Amino acid sequence: MVIRTYNEEQQYLEKISSCAWKIKKGFVPNMKVEGVFYANDALEKLMFDELKNSCHSQGFGGFLPGMKQIANVAALPGIIGKSVGLPDVHAGYGFAIGNMAAFDMGDPKAIVSPGGVGFDINCGVRLLRTNLSEKDVSPVKEQLAQSLFDHIPVGVGSKGVIPMTAKDLEEALEMGMDWSLREGYAWAEDKEHCEEYGRMLQADPAKVSMRAKKRGLPQLGTLGAGNHYVEIQVVDEIYNKFAANKMGIEHKGQVCVMIHSGSRGLGHQVATDALVAMEKAMKRDKIEVNDRQLACAHIRSQEGQDYLKGMAGAANYAWVNRTSMTFLTRQAFAKMFHSTPDDLDMHVIYDVSHNIAKVEEHFVEGKQRTLLLHRKGSTRAFPPHHPLIPVDYQLTGQPVLIGGTMGTCSYILTGTERGMQETFGSTCHGAGRALSRAKSRRNLDYTDVLDALAEKGISIRVASPKLVMEEAPQSYKNVTDVVDTCHAAGISEKAIKLRPIAVIKG
Repeated sequence: MVIRTYNEEQQYLEKISSCAWKIKKGFVPNMKVEGVFYANDALEKLMFDELKNSCHSQGFGGFLPGMKQIANVAALPGIIGKSVGLPDVHAGYGFAIGNMAAFDMGDPKAIVSPGGVGFDINCGVRLLRTNLSEKDVSPVKEQLAQSLFDHIPVGVGSKGVIPMTAKDLEEALEMGMDWSLREGYAWAEDKEHCEEYGRMLQADPAKVSMRAKKRGLPQLGTLGAGNHYVEIQVVDEIYNKFAANKMGIEHKGQVCVMIHSGSRGLGHQVATDALVAMEKAMKRDKIEVNDRQLACAHIRSQEGQDYLKGMAGAANYAWVNRTSMTFLTRQAFAKMFHSTPDDLDMHVIYDVSHNIAKVEEHFVEGKQRTLLLHRKGSTRAFPPHHPLIPVDYQLTGQPVLIGGTMGTCSYILTGTERGMQETFGSTCHGAGRALSRAKSRRNLDYTDVLDALAEKGISIRVASPKLVMEEAPQSYKNVTDVVDTCHAAGISEKAIKLRPIAVIKG
């Protein structure tokens, strides 16, 4: 490994627009394509500081800086276009979180890497609207937060309340939201407003290990811990009235509910199992990578196919999980307001995944190609008129849900044609960490974090208060910076801003 000074490293970085930087070939060995990352001035400083610190430590200790990880991905076999870092990019396992890369399905050497999807497969965000206003909810905010906390199991070892047998789990892994629909936990129109219609068809429960199923069985319909949450939010700003109307958002102050969760222990186990299998496959097929965390296998190999089928099963599990929590949220609201979910207009606006690998058709240099897109900490953002987005959003572009950190605002963006060309229809996923979890615990006191939320008038229910520091707004980049950068770069457009009035966390 070449150790270069910070000044030498900078020779390989070039600013190509007011909010984008190019990473030239040679920044790390064997780069097949260039890298690019999006950042405004504030985010740029964080990225460069990370690189500077890594140069000082001579490559010892901790994660690689995000820029190096973006470049290492650009050295993977079969990559096409560019390795893209979105504004919320930060160091992760293998791929940086906020890294998007596309691999050419027509290239027998092209790979799939579990590090490019992440351990929480199909971690994603769902947004429900209601016809309530802030003034309806404010007087009963505390009771409503408590009711949600009582209805939805949260926390590290939480167990689900939706009855589940081993046979049900097999079916849920294969059927995704179709299982929820059959069992009466979803509305038919929920599926319409969900990426992939809530079901990846290539899922094969046989490719999900017994250990993963054992971990997943008691956890279905649970929120989990970490950065996962359910938030009651109100519409704070409407930037695009036409798009907002299509989503059923009619005025400022309208109440929505955001659910952010993933595939719990099941997805984590699927990723762990695949990494073990792929290490062996790499030796057999002599695949060279710059970082052993980028363990991968040829897409067409047995290991590659097994992972894609198992990952699709875990993705289906995550959709069923979010659907089950949607059901519980609807119950809690209906009980609180002595009404029905239908009368409260509790429809799903959209459900996006931000840790997933998918086969998609894209134009590359004027030719249509079939690509495997790895989106890790990155959200699909298809433009208007794309065949894969619901009829309701054909004129606006796909809604993109950007979850803020605890107590900060969230956004709804829409996909653009420019994003389709520059980032294969991908944009940011949230705020992105600025401090590691350990550093957050050392630097912050959980009582201060809870007091700050109370001062803002935000009700909070937490299963493990001592973990709150890890998710404090100070631990993250500023979500408004991240969203404004995506908007300025034209890879997605702002439509709506939401602010939280109650947070339920693990």
